[in-house]
Amino acid sequence: MTSGDKTIKAFAAINIWKRGSERAPHKPLLMLHALSQVQRGHQRLQPFVEIEPVLKKLLIEFGPSRRSYHPEYPFWKLQNDGIWQVTNAEDLKRRAGKSDPLRNELLQGSTEGGFTEEHYKTLSKRPEILVAVARDILAAHFPSTLHSLIANAIGIELEVSVRTSNRDSKFRDEVLTAWGHRCGFCGYDIKLGHADLGLDAAHIRWVQHGGPDISANGIACCSIHHLAFDRGAIGIDEERRILISSLVHGGTFFDELFLKLQGKKINRPSLERALPRPEYLVWHQKHVFKGEARF
Repeated sequence: MTSGDKTIKAFAAINIWKRGSERAPHKPLLMLHALSQVQRGHQRLQPFVEIEPVLKKLLIEFGPSRRSYHPEYPFWKLQNDGIWQVTNAEDLKRRAGKSDPLRNELLQGSTEGGFTEEHYKTLSKRPEILVAVARDILAAHFPSTLHSLIANAIGIELEVSVRTSNRDSKFRDEVLTAWGHRCGFCGYDIKLGHADLGLDAAHIRWVQHGGPDISANGIACCSIHHLAFDRGAIGIDEERRILISSLVHGGTFFDELFLKLQGKKINRPSLERALPRPEYLVWHQKHVFKGEARF
């Protein structure tokens, strides 16, 4: 096994915290941030005091809504996966009954973290391996609509991976047909010749978190509302009414594209089996939708 293969395999084997269907993007976002630092030629180890605000911002933007955010957890626990090293933490006070240090201790000390020397060397000398690892992380934990947004926010250069399997194509065709090739939110149905223009099939519960490729887990969306749905700016309740996040605001097109949709029911698909199932809608509300719904 080459060093590149070994690094790809090591990153793919990362243990991600799980409890039911909850999303835990902490380690993936930390790894992507650290990969961007390697790509830019920064030193192997970075102070936690510098990583903490960056990772917190990423968790707020691309993670589920939480009352509080804890970048210190992945920074410490990623050591257990064999790809990450933390230094200067031996004398820090631990959380009660836990092995990891208190956040304030990490911030006040000289604690640094980064990839192990072995993997850092491979990632530094083999940029194609770094990009392959970043693509794999994005594909494993986030829908494709967010890949370029996350990459841009983190500052990592890569060609965005897209899902191209026959199964995915079948899902898209089934969903768009069931919804009459119209956006389930706004009714957008523009075509270029005979082809849909800016219309796609969105997964309600992400495939990266157990969502199946079936029409009852999909909704036809225009490009704007697909992105808004995957970002948590809009949602759908169990009665299939449209929810608009209180965090969304804007100028000229805000009322037209978002506010006027609040409380309205999504357009109904032509096939009964394509109606979004409540359990998928509940998952999206809990793990993707941001803030409170407007009323």
